[in-house]
Parts: sequence; C-alpha cells; structure tokens
Amino acid sequence: MTYSEALKSGFRLVNRNLQLVAIQAALMFVDCVGFFIIVGIPLGIAFVIFGLDLTGLGELRHVLNTVQNPAELISKYFGLVLIVLISFLIYIIVVTTLWLFVFSGAAGVIGRSILEPSRKFTMRGFFAEARRLFAPLVWYSLLIGLMFIATAFVLGFLSGGVAAVVSAARSQDSTLALFLGIFFSLLLVLVGLSLILGILATAVYGIAVIYFKGEGAARSIRNAAGYLWDHPDAFWLYVLLMCGYVLASFVLMLVVYPFNLIPFVGPLISFPFQLLSYVIQGYLGLVIMGVVFSYYCSPSLETEKTAGEDRPGPATPPGDKGSIGTEDISPSQAPARETPRPETDETGQT
Repeated sequence: MTYSEALKSGFRLVNRNLQLVAIQAALMFVDCVGFFIIVGIPLGIAFVIFGLDLTGLGELRHVLNTVQNPAELISKYFGLVLIVLISFLIYIIVVTTLWLFVFSGAAGVIGRSILEPSRKFTMRGFFAEARRLFAPLVWYSLLIGLMFIATAFVLGFLSGGVAAVVSAARSQDSTLALFLGIFFSLLLVLVGLSLILGILATAVYGIAVIYFKGEGAARSIRNAAGYLWDHPDAFWLYVLLMCGYVLASFVLMLVVYPFNLIPFVGPLISFPFQLLSYVIQGYLGLVIMGVVFSYYCSPSLETEKTAGEDRPGPATPPGDKGSIGTEDISPSQAPARETPRPETDETGQT
C-alpha cells in the first residue's frame, strides 16, 4: 500500500464513522462540566468554610507578595490546598479513564471497519469494542508513559553533560565554547526529536498490534518496534502524518488567536472557533489512527484477497490468535490450503 492509498483509506474510514468525532466532542463538553463539578464546587465550598478573602488580590502588589511568599499562603490555608489537590487528582483520574474508554472504542471501530468494510457504526458495537480494548490499553498506556519518563530522564542527563562540557570549554576558549554549545544543542534536539517520534510511532503501531493480533502490552511494544525496524517506510509515514497534524494545528491557532486580542468580546467570539478547532484536531487524530491501521494490516489483507479468503475479525478477546496481523499468514500455511486431493487408481485405492 502506498502512502496516498493509506491516506485515502484513513479519511474514508473516519468519514464512514463520523459519529466518533461527535463522541469526542461530547466528551470534551463532559470534561468541562466535570471540571466545574469536581474541582469548582469543592473549591467554592472551601472558600466559604475557610473564609478566604480574595478581594485584595485585585491589586498587583498583593499578587506579587503572594507569589514571593507561597509557603505562608500554603501554611495558612493548608486545608484548602489539600482539598484542591485531591479534587484535581480525582478530576484527572476520571478524565483519563473516560478518554481511554472512548479511545478504545474508536480504535476498535476503526479496526473493525478495516476488517469488515460493509459494517456500519453502532453505539452497541462502539461500547463492545471499548470494553474489550479498555484493559489492554490501560496497561499499554502505563508502559508508554514509563517510556516517556525514561526518555525525559535520559535527555535531562544528556543536557547536564552538555552544560558541563560547555562550561569546561568556556574556561579555555569562548569561541570553542560557543561552537560546542551550538553543536551539542542541535545534536541534543535531534536526539530528543528522534526518541520522541520513535516512541510515538511505536505507541500508535502498538495499538494496531493489540487490535489485530491480540498481543499483550509488552509484546505489542516489542512487536511494533520490530515492525518499524523492518519497515522504515511505516515510520516515515507516521512522521509525515505528525508533521501534517502539527501544521494543521498551527494554522488553526493562527485563525483563532487573533479573536482573543479583541477587548471584552474577544473571548466570547473565539470560543466557538476554539471548539471547532478541537473538533478538527480530534478528526485529524482519528485519521492518523485510520491511516496507521490501514498501512499496518495491508499486507495481510492483500494476501487474503489474493487467496480469495474471507477476512476474519477479532471477535475473540485479546490474546486469541484468530485476528489477523502482518505475521498471521505464513508461507507454511498457504500450501496447506491448496493441497490437491490424492489421485486414485481404477480399483479405488490411493
């Protein structure tokens, strides 16, 4: 499958399941309402209980004093700070759980649409896929998060090393220190971008492994990394998709941001455009997933099409090997389906 074919397939898959975009938009509204319910209401109650007076914060000098002495504010209103932290933590857990559930359903619907092109979107099918993929994607997200934390630690360690080298060179020659600073900074940026893009690509293709092959979290990451190593064109496809997503997000920001500069009515005018930009970004995110899924499973689908077989779907839970993947159809299996019947002689014996 070429890049253009994969891109067309991704848009076609999402356009056939536009209800996923509506579900994401509804989830954004739920997140906003949930913030006011989970964080805003306890915060307002805490203001009343502790008798916090915020009228003095309208003056700049009071704000500066509060920023310069945060320990005094925390010690004075420790209960209030504790309530805010607990409420915000609960909000983060609830929002993350909802987003993972919706993301699981979206991934399942897109994957099922690839395997069964005639299948139409239904909320029953969406919830079924979400329940089936939610637990694997929770563990998978935790592992991907640990990978990002490890990457941040490595980049921080390298940054400290670069700062030490530049500091040592500055004591010898300022020109050499300037050269080394620019060189190592560019090198560090290149290494950081490579690691981040590599992890992101592995994460997205790993979701395809989870769906189409039913692997666990750790094996999905390992198989996705091996797939990208064997198919560098898949990695560059993801890089192109990410560049397009970033460019589109930047254009949307340029369109929305000027409205915020209008006094008084600017935020009100920009609010609908911000919502529209979030919807478009969600749509593009689904397209990226559709393109990656289509590109990942295209060799298996083409092989099955050549063999004239039906495409089985992952009707069983993850871990079952009945779902297709890039490695499900091996050369040793193909001859077994085409073995001719043994010839018999006139007496009926073989």
